[in-house]
Amino acid sequence: MDLSEEHTKKTLARYKFRDLTIDELQKVHRMNPSLKPSVDTYTFTDSTQKDLLKLTGTVQVKYQGRSYNMPIQLWLLDSHPFTPPMCFLMPTPNMVVRVGRHVDARGRIYLPYLQNWTHPQSTVNGLLIEMVAKFEEDPPLASKTRDDTDSAELMAFLARISGGVSDMTLQSAVGVGGDRAYRPINKVTVVGGGDLAMACVMSILAKSSVDKLVLIDVSESASKGGTMDLEIFNLPKVEICRDFSASAGSRVVVVAANSWSNDQSYVSVVQTNVDLFRGIIPTVAHYSPSAVLLITSQPVDIMTHVAWKQSGLPANRVLGAGCNLDSERFHYILSSLLKGQPAGKAWVIGELSENKVAVWNRPAMATDNLPDSQKQLTDRAVEMLKGKGQRSWSVGLSIADLTHSILTDLRKTHCVSTLAKGWSGISGEAFLSLPCMLGAGGVAEISTLEVEEEEGDKVRNSAVSLHNFLQQLRI
Repeated sequence: MDLSEEHTKKTLARYKFRDLTIDELQKVHRMNPSLKPSVDTYTFTDSTQKDLLKLTGTVQVKYQGRSYNMPIQLWLLDSHPFTPPMCFLMPTPNMVVRVGRHVDARGRIYLPYLQNWTHPQSTVNGLLIEMVAKFEEDPPLASKTRDDTDSAELMAFLARISGGVSDMTLQSAVGVGGDRAYRPINKVTVVGGGDLAMACVMSILAKSSVDKLVLIDVSESASKGGTMDLEIFNLPKVEICRDFSASAGSRVVVVAANSWSNDQSYVSVVQTNVDLFRGIIPTVAHYSPSAVLLITSQPVDIMTHVAWKQSGLPANRVLGAGCNLDSERFHYILSSLLKGQPAGKAWVIGELSENKVAVWNRPAMATDNLPDSQKQLTDRAVEMLKGKGQRSWSVGLSIADLTHSILTDLRKTHCVSTLAKGWSGISGEAFLSLPCMLGAGGVAEISTLEVEEEEGDKVRNSAVSLHNFLQQLRI
């Protein structure tokens, strides 16, 4: 293996573990001589660039009695071998990527070996062995037939713009898997590294049928807390990384990242989170342009508005957790007070703050046989609600419920933060919690709701206040 070329030598000199990397390259050459090393510039998701070593070549995959050469490319980070390579398929013009368990529409390769990478047990040669084994179970590439060369390119494009999901059936060539119809891949990404992100991950895994859950760790803590524990205990279907490209093709992206400053000014504190979002939202929207963004970062109504502006996505596909948890608790408490009678529609709407409003549209005769009036019951429920804190695991359960409704196109009504312009006389752009029917595309419709004049005024005042506050931020 020739590593004497001047550019290669200069690049190797910048690797933190140069000798270990050279030793790894030599071992790869002995077992897989078809993979050739070179140096190229890699562009990361934050638009930064770095000259890195890459291995380009093919691995031989046997399928149905025949052998196929799968073109691949492995990029070695400058912290190699303590971090895994970034792996991609490199289809030729007569090939099409088959989106599956281990490959997304961009050709990015995801394998358990990469997720569990630990030096010195993990090696590139070991990775290649698992890659071949997985590809023999589920070939990631198919040859374009003479009749479908153009249509395959179109379907690949549709898969990219729909987050890896297409209503069309991707067909492979004879001998490489046969015809295969693809169902939507339930892929969810959670962005964050704190307790809330951990709670969202665990709750979504428990609640929803996900094929893959990616945790983009943006924590700056040295220990990384729960993120490290997730890596240690190796949960099925979960990938943990810092590269936003791993989120590609997600149907739901949960943003649970917060970056608070020590500034005295509330505007400055919120601006810190807005600046954090600037490095997250456009990137996840780029990789998953058909995803629903679900925001939990605080202050949630402001940050949901910011995410909408920064993403460029339609308002129905950007929503905040808002008062969903409070609404579920409020309805549950009222149902308990009513002792089994129908509770009707009970919501906590408006701004997630002291200005939120409890609204109860009870069914006829619901409280006629009870000693308390509707107002007394509502007041009692609100008082009981005040004792319920917004703990991370509680919010995580709420997020899992919202995610489930989106992934399954359930059309269930939840109280989430959504663009409230036009609701009850609100003229400015503001995100507030309102009852919304959620489906695969996010907010399908905002439900009608009867509110008293005093309640409506409170919500409208919140809209004005939020709109004015947003004018002070650099979005």
